[in-house]
Amino acid sequence: MDIRYSTNPEDFKTYTTAKMRKEFLIETLFTPDKVNFTYSHVDRMCAIGCMPVTKAVKLDEGIDVWHNFGTDFILQRREVGIFNVGGAGSITADGKTYDMGFEDCLYLTMGTRDVSFASNDGKHPAKFYMASVPAHRAFENTYIPMSKANHRPCGDPKLANDRTINQFIHPDVLKTAQLSMGLTQLKPGSVWNTMPCHTHERRMELYFYFEIPDDQCVFHMMGQPQETRHIIMHNEQAVIGPSWSIHSGCGTCNYTFIWAMAGENLAFDDMDEIAIKDLR
Repeated sequence: MDIRYSTNPEDFKTYTTAKMRKEFLIETLFTPDKVNFTYSHVDRMCAIGCMPVTKAVKLDEGIDVWHNFGTDFILQRREVGIFNVGGAGSITADGKTYDMGFEDCLYLTMGTRDVSFASNDGKHPAKFYMASVPAHRAFENTYIPMSKANHRPCGDPKLANDRTINQFIHPDVLKTAQLSMGLTQLKPGSVWNTMPCHTHERRMELYFYFEIPDDQCVFHMMGQPQETRHIIMHNEQAVIGPSWSIHSGCGTCNYTFIWAMAGENLAFDDMDEIAIKDLR
């Protein structure tokens, strides 16, 4: 398990490129037949990746659960949102199996004990990307295909940000303790996401970028609005966004990203907006 600690925004001003990448960028999420955990002390959110190839893989594969979480099983006091960003596969949670196609989502509530992942075809494995946060009560395990998400068209092709925000784990779709997740798709010819940008004083956010061609990238913007920095990101990488930081990006082509939020509330529009003219 890779552990990331909180960062003071004043200290962040002095970071080199290498230091920024070490503290915020999650470069490797998918390794054959393993589960990769990154534990952030920012709202104690975990970014998790699992790519089953030759066998079914358990969520706690290779993890000392008590040492890392202080619980008997990982979701004893946590909830998790899971997207499949690879080939067809399945998730089995406490004996119930959910078939997971590309961009399907599954929410597992606090108290779900046994979770495992499998691919239908090891030559085209499923890739399960997950975000997990602490929870205070249990709700219902829920499978959410794209057709059941809440779709919010946004942006303008003239501003190169024509996109659709697909809300999956969201109060308008299902109840959770604090986790909110969705998937944003940029249309061809559009490259900007979340611009004009904002901060979340009451929440943090985790971005996972995918569907980026191997020879392209995304410039992910972060930092305080008058002290901006960027991290260059490639396909299937994630980045941690503290509450004091903007979280926006511009790609060399269109792409897709999954956002996950946690914090004081579940109000999607609880944002401190920043005018483009005020950015530095």
